[in-house]
Amino acid sequence: MSVHQKHEDRLHGTSPLFKKVEKYLPEMVYGSIDGIVTTFAVVAGSAGAGLSIQVVLILGVANLVADGLSMSIGAFLSKRSEIDNYNKHLKIEEWEIDNVPDVERKEIEDIYREKGFEGEELEMVVNRITSNREVWLQTMMHDELGLMKETKSPFKSGLFTFMAFVVAGAVPLISYVATLMNKVEASPFFISSLFTFVTFILIGAAKNFVTQSGYVRSIIETVSLGVIAAVAAYALGDLLEQVILS
Repeated sequence: MSVHQKHEDRLHGTSPLFKKVEKYLPEMVYGSIDGIVTTFAVVAGSAGAGLSIQVVLILGVANLVADGLSMSIGAFLSKRSEIDNYNKHLKIEEWEIDNVPDVERKEIEDIYREKGFEGEELEMVVNRITSNREVWLQTMMHDELGLMKETKSPFKSGLFTFMAFVVAGAVPLISYVATLMNKVEASPFFISSLFTFVTFILIGAAKNFVTQSGYVRSIIETVSLGVIAAVAAYALGDLLEQVILS
């Protein structure tokens, strides 16, 4: 690795390990956040309503499967839509370069004039760009339309989202499974809350690799989100129990 590359990595807070996983890290982080928040909200709401362990597990697993599939399908369709949109505009730009090159060349001039180029310097840049069809095409896509080619696989985006959702979302249910198997005597909701809190911290730390906003801030944001969702769900469950059973 060159000295320049090491300097860039240090400035941007990247590392060799991060570079290997960063492509799908956003899907994994946000999938895990959504998974654990929604599942723990179900658990908290069920606990507030005084539901049995069996019912909590049924609702929790149903949430894992249904919401996990929903998120993964959403991630898949989102990436597929981005690719389709890019390809549609790519074909339009290809046609324009082939059929109205003077108009497209004028657009390149306007783009780089706005960037501060003028005179011979502007003409040189325009000639250099328009002499290479691929460079010309990519310049139009990026600088005129603001579009970048999507490099992520829609299938992998959906898969990583689903896997992260299920793995993280299963954490709040572990204590209930253990209690059902007579492996734990303590309150399953208390243990679930403890496991979930620790997992929120870990996910918050992982979230920092995506946002680069600092570990403390990422952890506080993630934990706060989980606490708010859990308190609201527990209070609603308790309220509904009193209203329905009164």
